[in-house]
Amino acid sequence: MSLSDYADDGYFAPKKIAALLATTQDDLAQSVGLGRDAVTRRDRIRAAKTQRRLREMVEVLNKVTPRFGSPMMAYAWYRSQPLAGFAGQTAMQLSQAGRSMDVLEYIDAVDAGIYS
Repeated sequence: MSLSDYADDGYFAPKKIAALLATTQDDLAQSVGLGRDAVTRRDRIRAAKTQRRLREMVEVLNKVTPRFGSPMMAYAWYRSQPLAGFAGQTAMQLSQAGRSMDVLEYIDAVDAGIYS
């Protein structure tokens, strides 16, 4: 998916992201470790922390979507698949803890054949 599919007026749009992933804004907020207000109130949506968390999730999803065939399947992986080497934590749990870069590096390592 193109980044513009997730954006509105130059900002990541939680409503669009939730619709593309067939989920709710509340679920989306929980998935990135934010409160409901962060993805529903206009002033909070544009906050740096909200935008950073949404961007990080979109980066992860965009990186794995070709592997799973759809953004929805990539989102299911993000939320539920434990990652090797991270004590059984999922990409979502790592992202919630501010470790999205670790998730992206893990995906790159899997693509390079380091992990299976």
